Amino acid sequence: MQRTEREVGAVVGAAVGDALGAPFEFGSPGDFGRRFPDGTGEMCGGGGWDPGEATDDTQMAVLVGESLLDCGGLQLPDVFARFQRWAAGEPKDIGLQTEDVLTSGEPWDMAAALHFQLNLRAAGNGSLMRASTSAVHFAPSGRAATMDAARRIAALTHGDRAAWEGTAVLHELVRVALDGQDALSAVPATLAQVHPDHRARWSVVLSDGWHPEDATEFNGAVWPCLGSALWALRTTSTFDRALAAAIDLGGDTDTVAAVTGMLAGAVYGAASIPAHWTGPLHVPLPGYGDRTLRAADLAALARHLGAGASPPRTLDTP
Repeated sequence: MQRTEREVGAVVGAAVGDALGAPFEFGSPGDFGRRFPDGTGEMCGGGGWDPGEATDDTQMAVLVGESLLDCGGLQLPDVFARFQRWAAGEPKDIGLQTEDVLTSGEPWDMAAALHFQLNLRAAGNGSLMRASTSAVHFAPSGRAATMDAARRIAALTHGDRAAWEGTAVLHELVRVALDGQDALSAVPATLAQVHPDHRARWSVVLSDGWHPEDATEFNGAVWPCLGSALWALRTTSTFDRALAAAIDLGGDTDTVAAVTGMLAGAVYGAASIPAHWTGPLHVPLPGYGDRTLRAADLAALARHLGAGASPPRTLDTP
Protein backbone atom coordinates (compact mmCIF):
# COMPACT_ATOMS: atom_id res chain seq x y z
CA MET A 1 0.00 0.00 0.00
CA GLN A 2 1.35 3.43 -0.92
CA ARG A 3 1.99 5.90 1.88
CA THR A 4 -0.41 8.42 0.30
CA GLU A 5 -3.21 5.89 0.66
CA ARG A 6 -2.56 5.76 4.39
CA GLU A 7 -2.30 9.56 4.71
CA VAL A 8 -5.67 10.03 3.02
CA GLY A 9 -7.04 7.23 5.17
CA ALA A 10 -6.00 9.00 8.36
CA VAL A 11 -7.55 12.37 7.46
CA VAL A 12 -10.70 11.10 5.76
CA GLY A 13 -11.06 8.29 8.29
CA ALA A 14 -11.08 10.74 11.19
CA ALA A 15 -13.73 12.86 9.47
CA VAL A 16 -15.88 9.83 8.69
CA GLY A 17 -15.69 8.67 12.30
CA ASP A 18 -16.63 12.14 13.48
CA ALA A 19 -19.70 12.40 11.22
CA LEU A 20 -20.77 8.80 11.78
CA GLY A 21 -20.54 9.11 15.55
CA ALA A 22 -22.06 12.57 15.96
CA PRO A 23 -25.76 11.51 15.99
CA PHE A 24 -25.03 9.03 18.79
CA GLU A 25 -23.19 11.47 21.08
CA PHE A 26 -24.13 11.10 24.76
CA GLY A 27 -26.24 8.08 23.91
CA SER A 28 -26.18 4.70 25.56
CA PRO A 29 -23.70 1.92 24.83
CA GLY A 30 -24.89 -0.27 21.98
CA ASP A 31 -27.09 2.36 20.29
CA PHE A 32 -25.24 2.08 16.98
CA GLY A 33 -25.46 -1.71 16.90
CA ARG A 34 -29.14 -1.69 17.77
CA ARG A 35 -29.89 0.75 14.96
CA PHE A 36 -27.68 -1.10 12.46
CA PRO A 37 -27.70 -4.76 13.51
CA ASP A 38 -26.00 -5.85 10.29
CA GLY A 39 -22.94 -3.88 11.38
CA THR A 40 -22.63 -1.77 8.23
CA GLY A 41 -24.31 1.42 9.41
CA GLU A 42 -24.94 4.57 7.45
CA MET A 43 -24.64 8.33 7.80
CA CYS A 44 -28.00 8.71 9.45
CA GLY A 45 -27.85 12.20 10.93
CA GLY A 46 -29.66 13.25 14.08
CA GLY A 47 -28.99 15.25 17.20
CA GLY A 48 -28.86 18.44 15.16
CA TRP A 49 -26.50 16.99 12.55
CA ASP A 50 -27.36 16.33 8.92
CA PRO A 51 -26.36 12.95 7.49
CA GLY A 52 -22.61 13.03 6.87
CA GLU A 53 -22.05 16.39 8.55
CA ALA A 54 -18.75 16.63 10.39
CA THR A 55 -18.48 18.47 13.70
CA ASP A 56 -15.93 20.71 15.37
CA ASP A 57 -13.53 17.77 15.45
CA THR A 58 -12.96 17.84 11.70
CA GLN A 59 -13.48 21.57 11.30
CA MET A 60 -10.56 22.30 13.63
CA ALA A 61 -8.42 19.63 11.95
CA VAL A 62 -8.95 21.38 8.61
CA LEU A 63 -7.93 24.72 10.11
CA VAL A 64 -4.74 23.21 11.50
CA GLY A 65 -3.91 21.56 8.19
CA GLU A 66 -4.51 24.67 6.11
CA SER A 67 -2.42 26.77 8.48
CA LEU A 68 0.48 24.33 8.17
CA LEU A 69 0.33 24.55 4.39
CA ASP A 70 -0.30 28.26 4.04
CA CYS A 71 2.44 29.18 6.53
CA GLY A 72 4.91 26.60 5.31
CA GLY A 73 5.10 25.02 8.75
CA LEU A 74 3.83 25.42 12.29
CA GLN A 75 3.00 29.00 13.20
CA LEU A 76 1.09 28.75 16.46
CA PRO A 77 -0.25 32.34 16.45
CA ASP A 78 -1.77 31.68 13.02
CA VAL A 79 -3.41 28.43 14.14
CA PHE A 80 -4.85 30.17 17.19
CA ALA A 81 -6.16 33.08 15.07
CA ARG A 82 -7.91 30.64 12.73
CA PHE A 83 -9.46 28.90 15.73
CA GLN A 84 -10.69 32.26 17.02
CA ARG A 85 -12.24 33.17 13.67
CA TRP A 86 -13.97 29.80 13.56
CA ALA A 87 -15.28 30.16 17.14
CA ALA A 88 -16.64 33.61 16.32
CA GLY A 89 -18.56 32.03 13.44
CA GLU A 90 -20.82 30.25 15.96
CA PRO A 91 -20.19 26.60 15.08
CA LYS A 92 -22.95 24.16 15.96
CA ASP A 93 -20.71 22.51 18.52
CA ILE A 94 -17.65 23.70 20.40
CA GLY A 95 -16.20 22.34 23.61
CA LEU A 96 -16.81 24.51 26.66
CA GLN A 97 -13.14 24.60 27.54
CA THR A 98 -12.07 25.38 23.98
CA GLU A 99 -14.67 28.12 23.70
CA ASP A 100 -13.52 29.69 26.98
CA VAL A 101 -9.91 29.72 25.83
CA LEU A 102 -10.60 31.06 22.34
CA THR A 103 -12.95 33.82 23.49
CA SER A 104 -11.07 34.90 26.60
CA GLY A 105 -9.28 37.77 24.90
CA GLU A 106 -5.95 36.50 26.20
CA PRO A 107 -2.97 36.12 23.82
CA TRP A 108 -2.36 32.82 22.06
CA ASP A 109 0.55 31.83 24.29
CA MET A 110 -1.25 32.48 27.59
CA ALA A 111 -4.95 31.77 27.09
CA ALA A 112 -4.92 28.01 27.75
CA ALA A 113 -2.47 28.24 30.64
CA LEU A 114 -4.51 30.93 32.38
CA HIS A 115 -7.69 28.90 31.91
CA PHE A 116 -6.01 25.87 33.50
CA GLN A 117 -4.76 27.93 36.44
CA LEU A 118 -8.29 29.09 37.16
CA ASN A 119 -10.18 25.84 36.54
CA LEU A 120 -7.58 23.15 37.29
CA ARG A 121 -9.34 20.96 34.72
CA ALA A 122 -8.13 20.87 31.13
CA ALA A 123 -7.65 17.23 30.16
CA GLY A 124 -10.50 16.95 27.69
CA ASN A 125 -10.12 15.11 24.40
CA GLY A 126 -10.36 18.24 22.25
CA SER A 127 -6.69 18.18 21.31
CA LEU A 128 -6.96 14.56 20.11
CA MET A 129 -9.95 15.14 17.87
CA ARG A 130 -8.22 17.63 15.57
CA ALA A 131 -4.87 15.83 15.24
CA SER A 132 -5.26 14.03 11.90
CA THR A 133 -3.85 16.76 9.68
CA SER A 134 -0.90 17.64 11.89
CA ALA A 135 -0.10 13.97 12.43
CA VAL A 136 0.12 13.44 8.68
CA HIS A 137 2.17 16.58 8.13
CA PHE A 138 4.79 15.96 10.81
CA ALA A 139 5.12 12.19 10.39
CA PRO A 140 8.00 12.37 7.87
CA SER A 141 10.03 14.42 10.39
CA GLY A 142 10.36 11.49 12.80
CA ARG A 143 9.23 10.62 16.30
CA ALA A 144 10.71 13.48 18.28
CA ALA A 145 9.49 16.16 15.90
CA THR A 146 5.97 14.80 15.54
CA MET A 147 5.52 14.36 19.30
CA ASP A 148 6.86 17.86 19.97
CA ALA A 149 4.52 19.41 17.40
CA ALA A 150 1.56 17.56 18.91
CA ARG A 151 2.32 18.96 22.36
CA ARG A 152 2.66 22.51 21.07
CA ILE A 153 -0.61 22.43 19.11
CA ALA A 154 -2.48 20.81 22.00
CA ALA A 155 -1.23 23.49 24.38
CA LEU A 156 -3.03 26.19 22.38
CA THR A 157 -6.32 25.19 24.01
CA HIS A 158 -5.43 22.66 26.72
CA GLY A 159 -3.31 23.72 29.65
CA ASP A 160 -3.07 20.26 31.22
CA ARG A 161 0.02 18.38 30.14
CA ALA A 162 -1.98 15.15 30.18
CA ALA A 163 -3.67 16.35 26.98
CA TRP A 164 -0.31 17.27 25.44
CA GLU A 165 1.12 13.84 26.13
CA GLY A 166 -1.95 12.01 24.83
CA THR A 167 -1.85 13.98 21.59
CA ALA A 168 1.87 13.28 21.28
CA VAL A 169 1.18 9.55 21.63
CA LEU A 170 -1.54 9.73 18.97
CA HIS A 171 0.77 11.60 16.57
CA GLU A 172 3.45 8.98 17.02
CA LEU A 173 1.15 5.99 16.55
CA VAL A 174 -0.21 7.53 13.35
CA ARG A 175 3.39 8.09 12.20
CA VAL A 176 4.21 4.44 12.77
CA ALA A 177 1.10 3.33 10.87
CA LEU A 178 1.88 5.65 7.96
CA ASP A 179 5.28 3.97 7.73
CA GLY A 180 3.43 0.67 7.27
CA GLN A 181 4.43 -0.66 10.68
CA ASP A 182 2.32 -2.01 13.54
CA ALA A 183 1.02 0.92 15.57
CA LEU A 184 -0.12 -1.27 18.45
CA SER A 185 3.31 -2.84 18.80
CA ALA A 186 4.79 0.66 18.97
CA VAL A 187 2.89 1.60 22.14
CA PRO A 188 5.64 0.61 24.65
CA ALA A 189 8.36 2.55 22.82
CA THR A 190 6.03 5.52 22.49
CA LEU A 191 5.19 5.48 26.19
CA ALA A 192 8.90 5.71 26.94
CA GLN A 193 8.82 9.17 25.34
CA VAL A 194 5.92 10.40 27.50
CA HIS A 195 6.73 12.88 30.26
CA PRO A 196 7.65 10.89 33.40
CA ASP A 197 4.93 12.55 35.46
CA HIS A 198 2.27 11.22 33.08
CA ARG A 199 3.75 7.97 31.86
CA ALA A 200 2.21 5.67 34.47
CA ARG A 201 -1.37 6.77 33.86
CA TRP A 202 -1.01 6.57 30.10
CA SER A 203 0.57 3.14 30.42
CA VAL A 204 -2.56 1.86 32.13
CA VAL A 205 -5.13 3.01 29.55
CA LEU A 206 -2.99 2.03 26.56
CA SER A 207 -2.14 -1.45 27.80
CA ASP A 208 -3.32 -4.60 26.02
CA GLY A 209 -5.51 -5.60 28.95
CA TRP A 210 -7.34 -2.28 29.37
CA HIS A 211 -11.05 -2.17 28.47
CA PRO A 212 -13.23 0.95 28.19
CA GLU A 213 -15.28 -0.38 31.10
CA ASP A 214 -12.16 0.15 33.23
CA ALA A 215 -12.25 3.91 32.64
CA THR A 216 -12.44 6.11 35.72
CA GLU A 217 -13.60 9.15 33.72
CA PHE A 218 -16.17 9.87 31.02
CA ASN A 219 -14.67 9.27 27.57
CA GLY A 220 -14.76 12.98 26.91
CA ALA A 221 -11.51 12.98 28.90
CA VAL A 222 -8.25 12.47 27.05
CA TRP A 223 -7.22 9.18 28.73
CA PRO A 224 -10.28 6.98 28.05
CA CYS A 225 -10.80 8.58 24.65
CA LEU A 226 -7.43 7.48 23.30
CA GLY A 227 -7.56 4.24 25.27
CA SER A 228 -10.94 3.40 23.75
CA ALA A 229 -9.69 4.13 20.22
CA LEU A 230 -6.76 1.75 20.69
CA TRP A 231 -9.09 -0.85 22.18
CA ALA A 232 -11.39 -0.57 19.14
CA LEU A 233 -8.42 -0.95 16.79
CA ARG A 234 -6.98 -3.86 18.79
CA THR A 235 -10.21 -5.87 18.99
CA THR A 236 -11.33 -5.58 15.34
CA SER A 237 -9.80 -6.28 11.96
CA THR A 238 -11.42 -3.79 9.55
CA PHE A 239 -12.00 -0.04 9.37
CA ASP A 240 -15.77 -0.24 9.57
CA ARG A 241 -15.77 -2.72 12.46
CA ALA A 242 -13.36 -0.53 14.42
CA LEU A 243 -15.66 2.49 14.04
CA ALA A 244 -18.74 0.48 14.97
CA ALA A 245 -17.01 -0.75 18.13
CA ALA A 246 -15.97 2.78 19.06
CA ILE A 247 -19.42 4.30 18.57
CA ASP A 248 -21.11 1.47 20.44
CA LEU A 249 -19.23 2.53 23.57
CA GLY A 250 -21.59 5.49 23.85
CA GLY A 251 -20.69 8.82 25.40
CA ASP A 252 -18.54 11.17 23.36
CA THR A 253 -19.04 9.10 20.25
CA ASP A 254 -18.00 11.62 17.62
CA THR A 255 -14.55 12.19 19.08
CA VAL A 256 -13.86 8.60 20.10
CA ALA A 257 -14.83 7.54 16.57
CA ALA A 258 -12.78 10.35 15.01
CA VAL A 259 -9.65 9.21 16.86
CA THR A 260 -10.42 5.59 15.99
CA GLY A 261 -10.98 6.51 12.34
CA MET A 262 -7.68 8.40 12.28
CA LEU A 263 -5.75 5.35 13.47
CA ALA A 264 -7.76 2.79 11.51
CA GLY A 265 -7.52 4.88 8.34
CA ALA A 266 -3.75 5.05 8.68
CA VAL A 267 -3.60 1.29 9.25
CA TYR A 268 -6.05 0.08 6.58
CA GLY A 269 -5.83 2.92 4.04
CA ALA A 270 -8.38 5.07 2.26
CA ALA A 271 -9.72 2.21 0.17
CA SER A 272 -10.99 0.53 3.32
CA ILE A 273 -13.41 3.37 4.09
CA PRO A 274 -16.91 2.50 2.79
CA ALA A 275 -18.09 4.69 -0.06
CA HIS A 276 -21.54 5.01 1.50
CA TRP A 277 -19.81 6.85 4.35
CA THR A 278 -17.56 9.10 2.28
CA GLY A 279 -20.31 9.99 -0.20
CA PRO A 280 -22.42 12.18 2.09
CA LEU A 281 -19.46 13.44 4.14
CA HIS A 282 -19.23 17.23 4.31
CA VAL A 283 -17.38 19.69 6.51
CA PRO A 284 -18.80 23.20 6.84
CA LEU A 285 -16.38 25.83 8.14
CA PRO A 286 -18.17 28.44 10.29
CA GLY A 287 -16.52 31.82 10.12
CA TYR A 288 -15.11 31.14 6.65
CA GLY A 289 -17.95 32.14 4.37
CA ASP A 290 -19.83 29.35 2.69
CA ARG A 291 -16.89 26.96 2.57
CA THR A 292 -17.82 23.31 2.80
CA LEU A 293 -15.29 20.56 2.18
CA ARG A 294 -16.18 17.13 0.84
CA ALA A 295 -14.32 13.85 1.03
CA ALA A 296 -12.34 14.67 -2.13
CA ASP A 297 -11.24 17.98 -0.61
CA LEU A 298 -10.06 16.23 2.56
CA ALA A 299 -8.18 13.70 0.47
CA ALA A 300 -6.44 16.49 -1.44
CA LEU A 301 -5.59 18.22 1.83
CA ALA A 302 -4.06 15.00 3.15
CA ARG A 303 -1.97 14.52 0.02
CA HIS A 304 -0.61 18.05 0.17
CA LEU A 305 0.12 17.75 3.87
CA GLY A 306 2.10 14.59 3.23
CA ALA A 307 3.99 16.26 0.39
CA GLY A 308 4.42 19.58 2.22
CA ALA A 309 2.86 21.60 -0.61
CA SER A 310 -0.11 23.95 -0.39
CA PRO A 311 -3.04 23.26 -2.73
CA PRO A 312 -4.70 26.12 -4.60
CA ARG A 313 -8.00 27.26 -3.13
CA THR A 314 -10.50 29.47 -4.88
CA LEU A 315 -12.94 29.64 -1.99
CA ASP A 316 -12.79 31.99 0.99
CA THR A 317 -9.26 31.75 2.37
CA PRO A 318 -8.14 33.06 5.77
